[in-house]
Amino acid sequence: MGNCFGWKSTDPSTSNTNPITTRPSTPGTSNGYTNDVGFSATSSSAGQSQFSAVTGDDANNGEILATANLKVYSFADLKTATQNFKSNSVLGIGGFGTVFKGWVDEKTLEPAKFGTGLTVAIKKLNSESVQGFQEWQSEVNFLGRLLHPNLVKLLGYCREDQEMLLVYEFMQKGSLENHLFRRNSSMEPLSWDLRIKIAIAAARGLAFLHSSEKQIIYRDFKASNILLDGLGPSGENSHVSTRIMGTYGYAAPEYIATGHLYVKSDVYGFGVVLLEILTGLRALDNKRPPGQQNLIDWTKPQLSKRKLKPIMDPRIEGQYTPKAALQAAHLTLKCLEGEPRNRPHMREVLEVLEQIDAMKIKPKVPRNNSTDSSSHRHGYQPSHHRY
Repeated sequence: MGNCFGWKSTDPSTSNTNPITTRPSTPGTSNGYTNDVGFSATSSSAGQSQFSAVTGDDANNGEILATANLKVYSFADLKTATQNFKSNSVLGIGGFGTVFKGWVDEKTLEPAKFGTGLTVAIKKLNSESVQGFQEWQSEVNFLGRLLHPNLVKLLGYCREDQEMLLVYEFMQKGSLENHLFRRNSSMEPLSWDLRIKIAIAAARGLAFLHSSEKQIIYRDFKASNILLDGLGPSGENSHVSTRIMGTYGYAAPEYIATGHLYVKSDVYGFGVVLLEILTGLRALDNKRPPGQQNLIDWTKPQLSKRKLKPIMDPRIEGQYTPKAALQAAHLTLKCLEGEPRNRPHMREVLEVLEQIDAMKIKPKVPRNNSTDSSSHRHGYQPSHHRY
């Protein structure tokens, strides 16, 4: 469902202590742009890179294509796919443009009649934004070459006159932010198991990016960038998208202080999202009482204690073991270390999350007593309760 690299272990705290930079490539001929791309801290985050959570996939399982395999659309094609960019097809508006829902043929990816075929997300970038052009260029050159089941797929692009558009596969369930903080009252609270599986999927995506030969930094990991496409018991098909700028509350302290990004800066952002998953609360919320508005400052002292119930999301009470919660809290603390070199690698984070996922609550067995024995003798079965 997406894009992937071959894995190569690296250690930014020792072998790569300088921030990574990006140089967008220059126009080419065959695919609109050459494949001379500087993979970097901002390559993936400059665009709209996304991850998918597919149970069983490994971060090793991927590659970088020599050239992007993308469909080139005309502006007229995408007008057809969106019914002339109708306002009721708007999925969202960001700093660099507007995202519309559109439709293309499932096999050919040619524009289809509105409401038929494969649903796609079409991002129409602001033609007056220099950063918007850089985002478009990075996506075409970079994301189109990545193949990994934990990256949302870029299907095609358009560059015509001043118009710049990108076509992605569509994630129908919206963002983790919407589900975790329940913008829609009809949404059921995410279960503990599903939250952990979504975290595992995102960890696979980050581990994949960090382990590539060029060490790609995601840059703006947060709940609103985790997109979901079907919420089953296995947590399959959850995805993540990035932004070019870090977000306050998620950004690592070294980035805020110096503007420099490292691989471990992503780990900090992951720790913030993991804390939101555990608590069900936003990283920053000015509506909370003074002293509680910054989630990290408020809850960090509690994460090192054995009694975590005061900060855990009450909607998932009884769904996890104390050991699982404690291990998740300790992992969150490690990710939120102030010094980048003290944070774990995403590979290590992934391993711990998989261990946590394996910690299941054992069903309670009714005690055997005379009443139970009598019931069994008479063919009665004890009632079973769901915990």
